[in-house]
Amino acid sequence: MSRITLPGAIFLAFVAILPAFASLIGINQNFASFYGGTSLLIMVGVILDTLQQIESQLLMRKYDGLMKSGRIKGRSTMSAVPQ
Repeated sequence: MSRITLPGAIFLAFVAILPAFASLIGINQNFASFYGGTSLLIMVGVILDTLQQIESQLLMRKYDGLMKSGRIKGRSTMSAVPQ
């Protein structure tokens, strides 16, 4: 956990000051403040949470899931039972 803390803090600090750097290179201040900093973190968090909820609903209904390479394999890992 301690190995993740410093790089995570540096990344969050970079994202927080990103609109200031964007306004220095000539990007409109309203555009930079809307797509930078906190709003960007909120959008990513909402997208990740939505994908997690969809995946859990699919798992609950025993579907294969959204992605084949994900951690949830679904019915493809079940062995065939002879009848």
